[in-house]
Amino acid sequence: MLRVTVVALVAACACTRSPRAGDDATAEMTKPPPPTPAAVEPRATVRLAGPSGEATVAVEVVQSAAQVERGLMYRQHLPPDAGMLFLMGEEREQTFWMRNTLIPLDMIFIGRDLVVVGVVEKAQPRTDTIRTVGKPSLYVLEVNGGWASAHGVGAGTKVSFQGVEAAAR
Repeated sequence: MLRVTVVALVAACACTRSPRAGDDATAEMTKPPPPTPAAVEPRATVRLAGPSGEATVAVEVVQSAAQVERGLMYRQHLPPDAGMLFLMGEEREQTFWMRNTLIPLDMIFIGRDLVVVGVVEKAQPRTDTIRTVGKPSLYVLEVNGGWASAHGVGAGTKVSFQGVEAAAR
């Protein structure tokens, strides 16, 4: 009986072999997982006519009614190349005010075709004055006051978005 048990153990050991360094199964088990694509930080890029070519701002994307209404209210600072992108949901004449907004802003109104239809520059903070460009837009990009002028952004400037769709989910 002892002989049968020893033979069975030897046979079991012969059937299972330890993987070697070049073995395909080992390589598959020790291979690092493929890298996951990095999430693209939401950005808006404006195409400029001048020698600089383009200017990009990191954007916070807002689309719900509550987010749009709050906007940049109560913020005391906005980094130089940052802004807020409003996804308005409907192309129409958009209107904004600066109630409880503490910093001057430029409002860049952008049509469905991603072309700027107009800019409100250096909107005065803490006012209920209605700001609009009087033309339909689907998006509004708010940036620090003076940014649009410093970068030559005006009606007709082309815009592109990166990572906005994912941020809007």
